[in-house]
Formats: sequence, structure tokens, C-alpha cells
Amino acid sequence: MSKTSENNNAFLMHLSSFAGYLFPFGAIIVPLIFWESKKKESQLLDRIGKEVINFNLSFMLYSIGIIAVMASLGLSMAINEVHHINLFLIITMGVVLSILAISKFILIIIAAIKGNQGEEYHYPLTIKFIK
Repeated sequence: MSKTSENNNAFLMHLSSFAGYLFPFGAIIVPLIFWESKKKESQLLDRIGKEVINFNLSFMLYSIGIIAVMASLGLSMAINEVHHINLFLIITMGVVLSILAISKFILIIIAAIKGNQGEEYHYPLTIKFIK
């Protein structure tokens, strides 16, 4: 595989994470299919594919955790009379979830640019599900 082709595929592999905005689990399914189809062609694409999938799985896990906390706070708010504390915590968790979503968007763009330049990008706070 030529260096240009490898860089373009790395770029597209990172950008495939945006499929999550189009359909549920798209940020995991599309990069997984892309990685499976390219991992034998290049060691770089194999490593990048793993990184992209691990990042998206980590992001999904963090999002589910935040949403679970928000739901439990909302449920306890409905049961108890301590509305002001739980409402503050729900709003705070909503802000954290928004910051996480914006960070994901920015990190994908940075990684895609690095991939297009032939560099490997390691997403921060990524759990290595696939090694």
C-alpha cells in the first residue's frame, strides 16, 4: 500500500467515528468494519483501527455512566423531597456530558488531521479494550 493511500485510509478511519451521529452505534460499527477490511494491508491501519474503536467504546462507556448517574439522580428526585441538590447535580452531569461530546468531536478532527499526515494519534483517556 502506498504511503498516500495509507494516510488517506487513516484519515477516513478516524472520520468514520462520525457515523455515530447518523445512526446508533455507528461510531463503533463503521470503524470496526473499516478496520476489519484494512488491518491486513498495513500495520499502521491495524493500530489506528484499534485506537479508533477503543476510543469510541471508551466514550460510549463514559456517556452511559454519566447518563446512569443523571437517571438515578432524577429518580431519587422524584422519590425524595431534596430537589435543589439533585437538580444541581443533574445539570452538572449534563454539562459534563456536553463537554465530553464536544471533546470527542474535537479529538476526532485532530486525529484525522494527524492520520492524514501519516502520524499515529493516541486519544486521551482511552481504555484499551482491543490490544
